Amino acid sequence: MIMPMEYQLASQDFERFLADARDISMLATRNQTYTMVQGVLQVFRRRLDLRDALRFADVLPPVLRAIFVADWDPDEARLPFEDRAAMAREVQALRGNHNLSPDTAISDVAAALRKNVDVAAFEALLATLPQGARDFWHA
Repeated sequence: MIMPMEYQLASQDFERFLADARDISMLATRNQTYTMVQGVLQVFRRRLDLRDALRFADVLPPVLRAIFVADWDPDEARLPFEDRAAMAREVQALRGNHNLSPDTAISDVAAALRKNVDVAAFEALLATLPQGARDFWHA
C-alpha cells in the first residue's frame, strides 16, 4: 500500500492551516498561532467523552489530530460547555503570559479549520455530537 497523501503532505497542510488561523486571528507569528490552536483544541477536548473525542480526532488533518491528542489525560474530569467568553479565557490561560490569543480565538480557529478539513465529514461528525460541541465549532 502506498502512503496516504494526507501523511505525505501533512507538514504543508499544517503550515497552510496555521497561516489561515494566523490571518483570521490577526496574530503576528506562527508560534502565537500554534498556542492559540493548541489552547482551542484542549478546551474542546476537555468537554468530550473519550469516544466522541476520538471520533472528532478522526476528521482532523494528521498534525492537528496529533496536537489534539498530545499530552492528554483521559482521566481528567470532563468540563461542561460554557459560554464562549469563559471558554476563550480558558484558551488564553494556556502558557499565560506567552499567550496572545484574541477573545475570538475559538471562532477564528473554527473558521480556519473549516478551510482545511473535509467540511462534509466534519459537519456529519458534528451532527452526532452534543449540542455544546456543535455550537463550539460554529464560526
